[in-house]
Amino acid sequence: MENHSLNTKLIHASEQGDLAVVERLLNEGTSVDYKDAGGRTALMAATQKNQIAVVKLLLEAGSNVNSRDITQLTPFICSGANGFHEILSLMLRYGADLNSVNRFGGTALLPSSEKGYLKTVQVCLDAGVPVNHVNNLGWSALLESVILGNGGRLYSNIIQELVDAGADVNVLDRDGKSSLQHAKEMEQHKVVSILNKDYVESNESINKAKMLARIDKYEEAIVEVEKGLENDSQNLDLRYYKGYFLQELKWFEEALDEYNKALALNSNDLDFYFYTANCLRLMKKPEEALAEYDKASELNPNETFYRYHKSNYLRELGRHEEAVHEMNQLLSLQPHRYDFSFHKANSLRSLGKHQEAIEAIENAIEHDPTNPLYHMHKEQSIELLNKKQ
Repeated sequence: MENHSLNTKLIHASEQGDLAVVERLLNEGTSVDYKDAGGRTALMAATQKNQIAVVKLLLEAGSNVNSRDITQLTPFICSGANGFHEILSLMLRYGADLNSVNRFGGTALLPSSEKGYLKTVQVCLDAGVPVNHVNNLGWSALLESVILGNGGRLYSNIIQELVDAGADVNVLDRDGKSSLQHAKEMEQHKVVSILNKDYVESNESINKAKMLARIDKYEEAIVEVEKGLENDSQNLDLRYYKGYFLQELKWFEEALDEYNKALALNSNDLDFYFYTANCLRLMKKPEEALAEYDKASELNPNETFYRYHKSNYLRELGRHEEAVHEMNQLLSLQPHRYDFSFHKANSLRSLGKHQEAIEAIENAIEHDPTNPLYHMHKEQSIELLNKKQ
């Protein structure tokens, strides 16, 4: 059998999580860092599908954690962007470049802060990924977690972690606004308090549980939360933490049940639809997860947070037509959000609709004419359009 065929089989087996086949192919002399047409190595393929055991085997075989595909993504950045903190921790032991960035100029910390991956944020910060790095959109991790977050329980915890790690609250975005200004405008009152460094958690059970969870003692953390629930069974914050800790233990059904108990107490607490969606995503139930985002959007049609995160998930699923639809809805609500136009352009490019992608990116350029990232993407889309024609 030709080596090319063996190498291709290695990438496919890695993506499928077939540990026995991967081990056999490596023993037969396949190239551990062979790249497919998209520039993916077997390690990248395994990382994208969160195949932890295969990733470990490939790393032991010498695969390069900093190898880039044709989109300039590395396995290390990919694990951070998808919240795969177990893989991220493995890669840190095998020479991951903490300062490496994706094509948007973001480190592993930025997308994990944006998407609400608390444990991944903690792993990045503990490893020393720069907390104040600014990407090509002009955002730091702190700015992303405020602008693209909702100020709820999960994002407040992420913002607290960033502030404790030395995040500069005075970093300005390309519009000249700080994270504090954004938090005030978005009425994220708890976040404002955290950024002003005067927030104090008054619930002792939550304080103890969070300290235990920070060192991965989730079962002990749940015991502390349950003590609190004995005295206050309707406390939604305690319900959230119990659900989150169960989720980190991969007890997904129990976590989902806890979030649903909270929604039964208050169906208008939209935060919990985000938590149920995240849990269902981890359970690999995409349609049910997407439905949770929709429930929140139906309850508050003017809230962009849930639509934005739904569009992110649709892009991850490769469902770009639907992602474009969500971006159009977002732009109808907030036409000044040039970052929405940018994401819309990326999905249109993935669909091969290069003329429409150019028009979308031109909308972003109109709002931020000096941003080199937007001009680069326009030039690339023009090049792709010419090739297509």
